[in-house]
Amino acid sequence: SGPCGSVPKHIEHFSKFSPSPLSMKQFLDFGSINACEKTSFVFLRQELPVRLSNIMKEINLLPDRLLTTPSVQMVQSWYIQSLMEILHFLDKNPDDHRVLGEFVDALVTIRNRHNDVVPTMAQGIIEYKEAFPQDVVTNQNIQYFLDRFYMSRISIRMLINQHTLIFDGTTNPVHPNTIGSIDPHCQVGDVVQDAFHSAKMLCDQYYLRSPDLVLQEMNKKSNHPISIVYVPSHLYHMLFELFKNAMRATIETHESSNNLPPIQVLVSLGGEDMSIKVSDRGGGVAFRRIENLFSYLYSTAPAPQIGEHTRPPLAGFGYGLPISRLYAKYFQGDLQLYTMEGYGTDAVIYLKALSTDSIERLPVYNKTALKNYKVSQEADDWCVPSKEPLDLSSYKVAKAK
Repeated sequence: SGPCGSVPKHIEHFSKFSPSPLSMKQFLDFGSINACEKTSFVFLRQELPVRLSNIMKEINLLPDRLLTTPSVQMVQSWYIQSLMEILHFLDKNPDDHRVLGEFVDALVTIRNRHNDVVPTMAQGIIEYKEAFPQDVVTNQNIQYFLDRFYMSRISIRMLINQHTLIFDGTTNPVHPNTIGSIDPHCQVGDVVQDAFHSAKMLCDQYYLRSPDLVLQEMNKKSNHPISIVYVPSHLYHMLFELFKNAMRATIETHESSNNLPPIQVLVSLGGEDMSIKVSDRGGGVAFRRIENLFSYLYSTAPAPQIGEHTRPPLAGFGYGLPISRLYAKYFQGDLQLYTMEGYGTDAVIYLKALSTDSIERLPVYNKTALKNYKVSQEADDWCVPSKEPLDLSSYKVAKAK
């Protein structure tokens, strides 16, 4: 049967362990003065299989009709291959420099193999949606799974990036002070400006105009610009998405007007939270549609046919919001939308102000997780309003008895 025959056994074994969430401080310690490649190697060769196996157990709980799509099968095969490649290092000697070098190379290979997991998985959802009728329960399960699956992926990439960036023997010339992908003094205002300008360029290309930015910082602690210990690329990802949405809404709402209301950003630092509010006057959305904006099933637009330019580039691929929210939640924050239909929307990113509070939020495969895949459609304990107008004449007759 070869090594692949033992894959289920390995998954079974490693999924019995819980992943070990790291704090921002632990990430920094792994990568700063006392950075020890050997320690990191010994930790990762155990932790990566644990994280991979925990989520692989959940892939198998997906509805068959989704699990058997070519796209999901492909993703599953990538996971199996990557797991096997890491297990290869379990019996290797941590004191051997060649082993450590091979490990870095293996991690880079694995990271590249998984580059397209998000669009591939989305393709699987599209194949599933086109072939089968939707039902609420299955959709709930898929939503639950994808939140956990993408969160797990963010965390695995974080671990791989930290190790490969720190131990590939070079410093990052662009950001000499970053520790792997973490900036111990991430200037929030700078990331806001960067993300805004990228979105603005897209917006100008497509609509030939774009709203301005009004940026304000409230720092209760000092008069310095606000900075936190964070992964700038994660923050950029969230902001870029919010700006694209805000710009599109602003322009489509003010099509006939010559001046566009600006997008206002307020960055605020408190004792516990660092919050960023992005406010637009783009007309808002109906409150009941907010949930759909975070849904993987609703927001997956069918792939545009070749030669079709129907979807504006600012619409993106549909997964912007749900995945941005995962980035925020990954270090114990959140991303929430407050909308007023007819006026505009406030999007707020909540992050932890203190690096000691920034601890990975990781899915674990256990009985509770299992139960969540067994969700069944129960009768609601709230009345469902009838679509038909109530016919009161029948009541009158009944009373006449």
